[in-house]
Order: sequence, then structure tokens, then C-alpha cells
Amino acid sequence: MAVVSVEITERAPFADGAESGEAGPYERVDGLLTHAIDPANPANALITDLALARRGADGFVRFTGDFTLIAPVDRERGNGELLIDVVNRGRRQVMPTFNLAPPSRVGSSEVPLGDGFLCRRGYTVLSVGWQWDVPRSPAMMGLDAPAAFENGKPATGQVLVEIRPDAPQRTRLLANRVHKPYPAADVDEPQARLLVKDWEDGPYREIPRSAWRFAEETDAGVFPSASHITVEAGMEPGKIYHVVYTTDHAPVVGAGLLAVRDAAAWLKNGGSSLAPSGFAYAHAYGVSQTGRLLRHLLYLGLNVDEEGRQVYDGLLVHVAGARRGEFNQRFGQPSVQSTPGFGHLFPFADNELSDPFTEEQDGLLRRVRAAGAAPRVVYTNTSAEYWRGDGSLTHIDPTGRHDLDEAPESRTYLFASTQHTMTDSLPAPGDPNVDGTERRFPGNALDYRPLLRAALANLSAWARGDAQPPPSRHPRLDNGDAVTRAEALASLRAVDDDAKPDPERLWRLREANMGPRASEGVGAYPVAEGRAYPSFVSALDADGNEVAGIRLPDIEAPVGTHSGWNPRHPDSGSPEQIIPMVGFSLFFSPDEVRRRYADRAAYEAQARSAAERLVAERYLLAEDVDVVVAGALSRYDDALAGDSRAE
Repeated sequence: MAVVSVEITERAPFADGAESGEAGPYERVDGLLTHAIDPANPANALITDLALARRGADGFVRFTGDFTLIAPVDRERGNGELLIDVVNRGRRQVMPTFNLAPPSRVGSSEVPLGDGFLCRRGYTVLSVGWQWDVPRSPAMMGLDAPAAFENGKPATGQVLVEIRPDAPQRTRLLANRVHKPYPAADVDEPQARLLVKDWEDGPYREIPRSAWRFAEETDAGVFPSASHITVEAGMEPGKIYHVVYTTDHAPVVGAGLLAVRDAAAWLKNGGSSLAPSGFAYAHAYGVSQTGRLLRHLLYLGLNVDEEGRQVYDGLLVHVAGARRGEFNQRFGQPSVQSTPGFGHLFPFADNELSDPFTEEQDGLLRRVRAAGAAPRVVYTNTSAEYWRGDGSLTHIDPTGRHDLDEAPESRTYLFASTQHTMTDSLPAPGDPNVDGTERRFPGNALDYRPLLRAALANLSAWARGDAQPPPSRHPRLDNGDAVTRAEALASLRAVDDDAKPDPERLWRLREANMGPRASEGVGAYPVAEGRAYPSFVSALDADGNEVAGIRLPDIEAPVGTHSGWNPRHPDSGSPEQIIPMVGFSLFFSPDEVRRRYADRAAYEAQARSAAERLVAERYLLAEDVDVVVAGALSRYDDALAGDSRAE
């Protein structure tokens, strides 16, 4: 049955009813979707614990989730394509990203129009709440997941919560970020453990049970709390803490995957009052966390609904690297991406391969191919996913010996020398990252969103059968532009050796033993890790910029060195390690810029020529040439204003 009812909470003109070309004015509709899932349907067979959720008299499991629909008032004036916004940690992402708008204000439910790119092209955008532990609000979309029960009681078991302090502190919430926690079943549990290590692959040390407790420190004192821990001596910045304990709260985390599948199927196939005629094509965009969720959806074969219909025609999977996530396991934390677990397991690439450690044969697209429901997939990554240790596993064999054959259903692009999340400003050294970690160098200043716009346009054309997308661009072993991180660091002259990260303390994926119940989606913690998979990044040119991938005019006509990694500031602890997903921009000296370019007009000519080459190769839309040239000129002006190096 999937989506069985819709509750509209608000309906209003979008962007004050502004006209959007042939699509006309748009409207915004907010509300709740009620899902009714049949646990016996083969399309749902791989959802962990779904069979343990309570059912209605009709035998279906029900749950609700938030939605926001932005669509032409006259649906027939749209382009016939539905674009699903798989919201990232509750935040609507599609409109700000593709419309080149600034992010919505914190705590705001606004969706900015920006330059109206998606509306001018006639897309209908459906934002779908799917994450059980998001604290829901007008600004944060989520889902009310059903709970799993065993023998009539809430399912209980072991959970691991990771804590990464960036300043000395004694108390932390038992959750990833500031999400809903898994409460401790017994605050006095003697078997609960607190482990700490100095870096990702460092050895554990155990903090005695007597030195910490399930409690919250407040201004009035320290009080027992099933949702917090307090460490008597405090937690040190830069260290990694793992709390392992028993919880008795077991949401069916995989309900979020079903919400992403079924919301699209419901609207695509018509019959809803919100889109009576349906859509010819449905695509999804996932960024970072939700890119990993889309990879997980592919791996589980969830591109077929309960009626056997293919759901998605195209997926744009952005900055997900080679990982999946905690999206379909008991006690899963969907925002987690660094903790070793189910999301780090083989396979990493589309085609079926053999795991060099386990000899298991598998591939990301194996199940959707078997169902005849493989969509077109465009994978886009930045330098950060490669430096995080897993980006190259999508296209280089896990033995590290050769490049992989490309799947006919997919393309893979590296946006050279960019960081995980673009920024429209230049954070200074020491400015905190979104997680509170201080950077050693200024943040990466490159805005790659125009490349995403071209990727979406190419994906749409591919799904419609109009045109093949341009060739993949990423580091390769066969032409020598895929190198180890140690080799790249050794070749980099823009950063002093004492400010470079320790290659031995960089992130990497390892084989992981998830315990005897792994096949049921139930893990054992801490995870027993083994041998490391290889990791490669792009080689660097003489200026320290990446040679592989799609190179923006900033890289073809550089005024600085740009990277997808940035060391931790000493004040945040562990300065020999990098902040995952954060890059840097270090401008050349003004004298060097003047030596290379006679004047601003000369620089603009070079930047424009580079942009026009990208248009000819179809990695950039012609309408965005002025956008990327203006961005490059802004960086030119910044470079002439003075050196951006850290003190």
C-alpha cells in the first residue's frame, strides 16, 4: 500500500507567486505522509526488524513522515520530472544547492528561490523526511519510525555512540550530533564501557567504569541521566571516545529507506490529489549522508516498490564516497559516518567484485540489476572524499592494483581540489567548522555548484534517452594521476612539512567483523577491525592543485592552492590529523599573481576560456559560464588583497 494518506498542514504560493518561465508560478505544500508497509511483501524483505514492528488489523506497519512539495501551480506546465530531495539531517537541500541560493537561516523553514534554476526548468521538488532521530521542527524534517519488539517487550541490545570533543568537557549527550539519543536501559549497567583512542586507527584504552557514569552535569549539579554520560576527569579535545552500553529503544531505522522509496513511487505514479497525472521520470538527489543513503538503497535493491514497479530513473549521489551508512540496522544512527560499522562494509563499487579479504563476491548494483530496475546514476565527489580514505574505492579495485571497468549505468566525477561542502565565503584560520573543530588554514573557497547543475541536466537527459553523459573523470592508476596520500603530501610545496598531517593517522576503511548476528542487521561492539583497504587521491600539479577530475577555472588559471583536507588547529587537539571533509584555499602572494597575469582583464580571459572548454565538454552549462568566471574573479581579487596563509 505504501503511502495511504496525506495531511496538508500549509499551502501557499512559492516565492510570492513569481513566474518561472514556461512552468509559470509555483506553490509550496507542507504536511505529513502516512505509510502502510506490508512486512510480507518481497520488496520489503531486507528491512531489518520490520517483521518485529507492531501491525494494524490489516497486517500493515504504519508510520508518518514530513514532506514539502514545491511544484508548478499548473502541474501540466512542469517538465514531467520529479526530483526527490532526500533531506540531509532534516535540512532541505535541493533548492538552495541547485538554485545557487545561500543556505536557509538556522531554525528557519524557508526555502530560498535563488536564481530559480530548477523552477525555470520545470522540475517538481519533493523533500522527504526519513530520519528517525532528527529533532523535528518547521526547519527539520523527520520521521516517526515504528519500534521493534521481541517477546512482547522492546528489543534490547548493544549500541555504540562516538564522542569527539573539540574542547575539554565532562558531559555529552548519547547521540550523534544533537539528535535523539539511545537511552541507557540501566544507568548502573556494570558491563557498559568507555573506550578512548588518539586517532582513527589508534589502539583503545579503557576508562574505568568508576571514572564515568550515565549522568548529566548541570548548573545545579550532576544528576543521573539515561541520555548522557559524565566523565569525572573530563574528555580531552582531539580524542575519540566510544561508549558501549545496552539500550531498550529499537526504532526500525530502515523505515527511512522505505519512506524515500515510497514517497517517490506514490507521487510518480499519479492518483494523488497533489499530482493527479504523476510524472514520466523520478530522480533523487542525496548529499553526503543522504548520498550514502542512496547508495544503501541501491545495494538493498530498494528501487522496486510493493507493486513491482521501478521507482527511480536517475540518482545524483553527491559526496558519498564509497560508503553506505547506519540506515538499516538495529540501533542505527543515520548521521554517523566515521564510526566503523555496517556502512563501511564491502562492496564499494557498482559491478560485482571479490573482496580481497573475505573473498565475498558482491556489487552495489547487483540486486537492482537482478530486478531489472537499475537507474542511471551519477556519482560526484570532491577531493575531501578521497582524502577521507574511501573515494577511490568506487573505481579502483580493492586490491589497489588496477582501475575498475565502469558500470554502463553510472558515471563518476571528481570535482578537483574542492571540499565536501561548498562555501560562499573564506573562513579564516581558527574559525570553527560546523562541528566546532578549528581549522589550521582558511577554508576552501571554491563553489562547485554549477558543476552539479550540469550533472543534473546530464542525468535528466540520460534518463530520458536523449543523450549519454560526458565521460567519467577521476584519478586513474593507468595514467599515473592516482597516487597515495603520502605521495601527494610529499609533492605539496604550498604547506610547510610541519603543518602537514601524518599520513599514518589519516582515515581509511578496514575490514570489519560485525559479530555473529551481522546477517540480521545486529552488530557487536566495539567492531573488530582488520586489514586496511587501499586509498588513492589525485596527483598534484606544480601549484599543488589536483590534476584529475573536472577542473574549475580556479584550477586551470590558479591564483592559489586548493585542497580537500585541512589540519586540525592545535587549539582543537590532534593537529597532526585532518578535519574530515574540510579543505583549504591558500592564495599566492599578490606579486606572484601579478607575475602570472598582466591584469584583471587578462585573468578574466583565461578563466572564461577554461569555462568555455568545460561547456564544450558538457561538464558545465553555457548559462553558468558567467557564474563561474565571476567566482574566479572574486578569488583573483581576494588574492591581490593579501596572502591568506595561516599565521
